[in-house]
Amino acid sequence: FGSSHVGYWQLRFKPRHQRHPSTAPLAAAMVFAKQLVVDCRGHLLGRLSSIIAKELLNGQQVVLVRSEDVNMSGSLYRAKLKYANFKRKKTNSNPRHGPFHQRAPSKILWRTIRGMVPHKTARGAAALDRLKCFE
Repeated sequence: FGSSHVGYWQLRFKPRHQRHPSTAPLAAAMVFAKQLVVDCRGHLLGRLSSIIAKELLNGQQVVLVRSEDVNMSGSLYRAKLKYANFKRKKTNSNPRHGPFHQRAPSKILWRTIRGMVPHKTARGAAALDRLKCFE
């Protein structure tokens, strides 16, 4: 091998942004908008939720509008079966203890995002406080 060959160990012990220039540190470049307003129309439910969950955990305030126009993949029949299956889950001793099955589109989207955030920790609860969903 010539002198231009870079060995594994030479790459291994360099900081990641020197090994791969495309992964340069973003901390200095991260500038938050005061509020990020997202129009949900035409987005897939899970794809949108995962991106929003990450933004919330990074400290960004997010407002979701037109949540009734979010798309769910698969047939309508399959979606109805999945939701009916979800509605059947309840506490046997006292159904008022939960889980609660919200019907509003904004609440369905909110719960999907909650499933992607560690909501039982202080960090996750603070992230969910930064989220607002509207129809």
